[in-house]
Amino acid sequence: MPTAQTSHWINLLALVGPYATKHILEEDSDFTNLFSGKKSNDIILCLDDNQTVHDTFLGARVSWTNEVEKNSESSCRRTFSLKIKKKDKRRILRTYLQHIHTVSDDIEHLRREAKLYMNTQSDHRNNGRWRSVPFTHPSTLDTIAMDSDLKSKVKYDLESFLKSKQYYHRLGRVWKRSYLLYGPSGTGKSSFIAAMAKFLCYDVYDIDLSKVSDDSDLKMLLLQTTNKSMIVIEDLDRLMTEKSTPVSLSGVLNFMDGIVNSCCGDEKVMVFTMNSKEQIDPALLRPGRIDVHIYFPLCNFNSFKTLANSYLGLKDHKLFPQVEEIFQTGATLSPAEIGEIMIVNRSSPSRALKTVITALQTNSDARGAGKMGRRLSESASSRPSAEDSGESVGLVWKDSVPAVKDFRKLYGLLRLKGSKKKSGPFDHDPEHMER
Repeated sequence: MPTAQTSHWINLLALVGPYATKHILEEDSDFTNLFSGKKSNDIILCLDDNQTVHDTFLGARVSWTNEVEKNSESSCRRTFSLKIKKKDKRRILRTYLQHIHTVSDDIEHLRREAKLYMNTQSDHRNNGRWRSVPFTHPSTLDTIAMDSDLKSKVKYDLESFLKSKQYYHRLGRVWKRSYLLYGPSGTGKSSFIAAMAKFLCYDVYDIDLSKVSDDSDLKMLLLQTTNKSMIVIEDLDRLMTEKSTPVSLSGVLNFMDGIVNSCCGDEKVMVFTMNSKEQIDPALLRPGRIDVHIYFPLCNFNSFKTLANSYLGLKDHKLFPQVEEIFQTGATLSPAEIGEIMIVNRSSPSRALKTVITALQTNSDARGAGKMGRRLSESASSRPSAEDSGESVGLVWKDSVPAVKDFRKLYGLLRLKGSKKKSGPFDHDPEHMER
């Protein structure tokens, strides 16, 4: 059978990414040697000397041989020799080697240790402003207490983003995705950021705006971030409402989608957290700056059951109906508060649930008193709260794209203002426009 050896190319490949080649072949091999690595959970697969394994690519069968040539008693030369049928060589060789490079980069990215970077005070004596520590946060998307449908939606969105390099470039857009996580304190926003980063295997750049001197300094920090990273600014609403903040609204807007974004690398996710969007300039929230809005509410009964399963190992309990009844009265706590109660009482699940019930009842009484005071002292709010809008009943995913009815409303207003002829029923009927 005619074959073509490409040992020169394989030697070059061994310098840039040998692990991918060996990993693919050894996983598919019928016989490999097992060794423990430097880490306790590391398992290394190795081929024997001069062992041959086979691979298939685009319908063609190729073989790799772990060739060992002994130069002397103390030294030897090892190479991977690739054999391809002559009829397939021109068709698959270049594409196959490019595939090896791509897989090598992906595996190397997954194996490396992720880092958490924090910006320091401006110091011209240092070359960089970022200091890092290993990113070892234990949260994952599987352990996050979140509605299962929303969790699946987040995973799908992240996976689609990872596969969209050519699509973004074809559109002439920067390959990035931005998320807004908003809701009361203690609802899991920071843990969700960690879970997203671990799912993507990205480094995290946590920007402290109090250590940024001005708008230009913020841009320089962005330029010093790397590809495949998650850039985080927490409590953006608080920082934007502070009068003494060194960064202006214009500086934040340019940071989110300005020209610098196109010059600081590809494949980045930007995440911003807020307690509330009510006092935020709408320019910060428009599509392109924020692509996805995710609301994190206080705990309801469904999320309580998830917490009870995670913290106490309970899928059901005789006290669950009582807990559900209290939630139905409007009582609630943050997931962090309920989680802490369960941690303290983890040795006795029944005691943990009774303590949660007591805390919910106490909170319900306090909320009732607070609402009565507000009704006596305040007029009705001109803007609906998250509770009134339905966002408090569960996590809400919102793509930052205007609804069709909003375009219809705008079109109707333009018709009313600009048309000289008599308006039709579409222009005057608000209910029709809402549909």
